[in-house]
Amino acid sequence: MSQNNIAEYHAKRAAFIQEDRSRRADHARPGNRFEAEAKADAIISSLRAEEAISVWEAEHERIQHPFPGMEFLTARDVITGTKIFKILTKMPKGALLHSHLDGTVNQRILLKLALEQPAIHISAARPLTAANIASTQPIFKALPAAQFTQGQVSLADPAYVGESLVDARTARETFPPELGGPAGFDDWIVGALTINPKEAYNTHNTVPKIWQKFTSTFLTSSPLTHFVPIWKQYVREYILSSIADGISYIETRINFLSKQMTNEHGEEVVEHREWLLNFEQIVNEVKAELKKEGREDDFIGAKIIYTTIRFITPAELEWYTADCIALKREFPHLIAGFDLVGDENLLKPLIDYIVPLLQFQADCKEAEVEIPFLFHAGETLGDGSKADVNLYDAILLGTKRIGHGFSLVKHPMLMQVCRERDIMLEVCPISNEILRLTSSMPMHPLPIVLNNGIPVALCSDDPAVFGNMGLSFDFYQVLVASEVTGLIQLGEMARDSIKYSCMDADEKARASAAWEKKWVAFVEAVASNVDGLLETWK
Repeated sequence: MSQNNIAEYHAKRAAFIQEDRSRRADHARPGNRFEAEAKADAIISSLRAEEAISVWEAEHERIQHPFPGMEFLTARDVITGTKIFKILTKMPKGALLHSHLDGTVNQRILLKLALEQPAIHISAARPLTAANIASTQPIFKALPAAQFTQGQVSLADPAYVGESLVDARTARETFPPELGGPAGFDDWIVGALTINPKEAYNTHNTVPKIWQKFTSTFLTSSPLTHFVPIWKQYVREYILSSIADGISYIETRINFLSKQMTNEHGEEVVEHREWLLNFEQIVNEVKAELKKEGREDDFIGAKIIYTTIRFITPAELEWYTADCIALKREFPHLIAGFDLVGDENLLKPLIDYIVPLLQFQADCKEAEVEIPFLFHAGETLGDGSKADVNLYDAILLGTKRIGHGFSLVKHPMLMQVCRERDIMLEVCPISNEILRLTSSMPMHPLPIVLNNGIPVALCSDDPAVFGNMGLSFDFYQVLVASEVTGLIQLGEMARDSIKYSCMDADEKARASAAWEKKWVAFVEAVASNVDGLLETWK
């Protein structure tokens, strides 16, 4: 065999691989790469290969078979100790386009906020014991001052009457030592607000079971997040924690199913427009604070995706669409789009709402407002199921983005349509894994989506429930699970998160310019002295 033949084969091989990857965002603009970007990408790729051995082939207590991209809840503590994760925490992430507001703040912070409010009371279905505490759901409620309870028995007292309300601070202070005292109370509440590894991978390891647990967390948190004094602090904490993780713009889904929020007096009278006024106030306060610090480009702003839940009737949906239009007319700068949320496998498909959804589009046109659909669709293992078929309806209805789109890869024509129509996927890797759509990140269909040239934004979904606060964890899991996906691809997804957001042209221009500046500084820092940076970032 001649050397010419071997060289020719290698040339064909390299061209073949390049052609196959040519649709990927990280291969789409090679002429625009700069030296530091390529060098940083190579450094991270090398570090990934190194840690695949030094970290993921090492022995870890309580992890039988560790590997890159493994089950997040099991691996979380290992991930936080890796060099790659520490580097990614400093990466500018762009926009967070898929999160549900009432699942975005660390649950221990939410509990702390609740315990600061005298109005917050708690109940349980029965007196708590060591045998039943894990299966007993805490239920919170904000009460008017005239209804505050005094001298209550402990939730664990045999004399406690099930479902009777107890002041939350008293309940914590009187939590008995045999249940862990105040710390045990905290653990009980946080356990009800989060999914733990045993639940995700053992007791609730099917899609229906884990969705039951997932849904139950909001039964505990909603009375807290829908109490105005907490909600204001909650929104602020969410924005600040996002900024700290390199997120500069947010589009968050707010569930408007509850028509009123509870005010500081315990009265359920706060209507939706006041929710938006409070949201806007917090956003503007954070912006003003950052401007004083010379950091105004760290946070471009936040908008709201109006959502309601798929168990309402089509007739009921008409009220919510009218409400959404009214809010858009009053707050055109805040309402980004409209969505229907909830378990697609169990609740109503989009086709059930086709009449009010088409009417909504007509009403928007008549009102001269633009409210794009940003539908959840295909968050399922189904192939031809009602949840899977939601993809067709979402696209036919002109959705601007698709939330999750997990089953999209089963439909080559739909992938082509998404590519041709420039429909972005909001991919939530850790959420998909914990909610049992995939057993690990190496089995996630994301690389198929990227290889087909469909734009993607990585998102965190409900990080308060999953523990993937910010975006660094999702970026990490995607990076380490693929030998092809590198730092440049992560950067392209961050760049596209701004491009496919619902910001107006001026906002996008500012956000894009600010991100590009931060990206250059980040990759140059990684390329020039990654070891020194890791020391600095400790």
